[in-house]
Amino acid sequence: MPILDNLWIIPLLPLLGSAINGLLGSKWPNKVVNAVAVGSTGLAFACALEAVREFSQLPTEQIPFVKQFFTWISAGTFRAGFDLQVDQLTVVMLLVVTGVGWLIHIYSTGYMAHEEGYYRFFSYLNLFMFFMLILILAANYVLLFVGWEGVGLCSYLLIGFYFLRKSAADAGKKAFIVNRIGDFGFMLGMFLLFKTFGTLDFVPLFAKAAPMPADAMGQYGTLTIACLLLFVGATGKSAQLPLYVWLPDAMEGPTPVSALIHAATMVTAGVYVVARSHVLYLHSPSAMVIVAIVGCATALFAATIGLVQTDIKKVLAYSTVSQLGYMFLGCGVGAFSAGVFHLMTHAFFKALLFLAAGSVIHAMGGEQDMMKMGGLSKKIKWTFITMLTATCAIAGFPPLAGFFSKDSILLSAYQNDNGGKILYGVGLFTALLTSFYMFRLIFLTFYGKERYDEHHVHVHESPNN
Repeated sequence: MPILDNLWIIPLLPLLGSAINGLLGSKWPNKVVNAVAVGSTGLAFACALEAVREFSQLPTEQIPFVKQFFTWISAGTFRAGFDLQVDQLTVVMLLVVTGVGWLIHIYSTGYMAHEEGYYRFFSYLNLFMFFMLILILAANYVLLFVGWEGVGLCSYLLIGFYFLRKSAADAGKKAFIVNRIGDFGFMLGMFLLFKTFGTLDFVPLFAKAAPMPADAMGQYGTLTIACLLLFVGATGKSAQLPLYVWLPDAMEGPTPVSALIHAATMVTAGVYVVARSHVLYLHSPSAMVIVAIVGCATALFAATIGLVQTDIKKVLAYSTVSQLGYMFLGCGVGAFSAGVFHLMTHAFFKALLFLAAGSVIHAMGGEQDMMKMGGLSKKIKWTFITMLTATCAIAGFPPLAGFFSKDSILLSAYQNDNGGKILYGVGLFTALLTSFYMFRLIFLTFYGKERYDEHHVHVHESPNN
């Protein structure tokens, strides 16, 4: 049975895992909950690999591969179907979301082992994967918006997982409300596109948009306004200025949630939408410049805040905001492939950073303040090695992945005609700041004298299982 003809299987597996654990998990031991949650995402990853293998053998004229399953909404001339598609962008996102998501599920089985609501956590985590897969596989803006709203809902549930803590409950609400602001812009953009093109399916919409004349620089035509409205949605979901405020507070959720939200899934959705809509953006130089400026400004702004944070997870949170700004800078200067390349490399090294930070917090008995750490490199050697590797990657050390993705974005910015030299200069300075605050984190945590009371804190490496 070809997976490409049955693409619905990939998102269905995490949905089934979520439903089974949500309904029956409270009566089961942790091992059974693990088997359902990790098994469903593992199978989704395996199916994604097979779908990518089949996709690689398709002739060029069949790309993008679109499969229509059933009509979901039909009103007059408007049709929105449950249609899924695969193209090169989908392939990258599909492997990142299922692969990194599966690894985070495995890590969570150990990290959350002694928490109450264990089954509830994994039900939410599986549901998150389902909505993210719907978002990236959707063949039209309407179905994409279902996944878009779904990951917003799941982020609210996961960030506020410790709902008895007021700070966690407030952080969940803040994420939900700030995202609604962006989503309002996204919806207006969708309405405008439908009014202009009469469809929200990607293939016919982009085919109609491609031959249209591009708006001149400084001219705000229909396509420019539609692009800017979609970008408002992207700034909310991907935490760009001025809607970045929810992401640092999202640290109130368990560490695996931070890894999932910040690395592979939710925050990359905005970058994905801009890259997916690249045909529209290429018709609007004004919108592209605004995307580049907002991305560049966010990258610098968040990096300066990251310099002075003392909470180990807050440093990584502002680092995420900064790196997302880098991705938008890449998209804004027309280097969509470089932006998505950085999205992919960032998914891996940021997930590793968060999971290693979770191991540090576990070792310190729940302590997150770096000012109360120090000298841990000898006591938790494996955590230190993995975190140092990820830090070198995000700082852009060759030959690690971050070097190539950042370099391609900076090169594209330098070659851009619309203020490219300034964007390049700010981007390069931000890269230096990234290296500074990440190595500050390493030195405060793992080097120097021990700044904790050994009688109260029994530092130990995380277990293997």
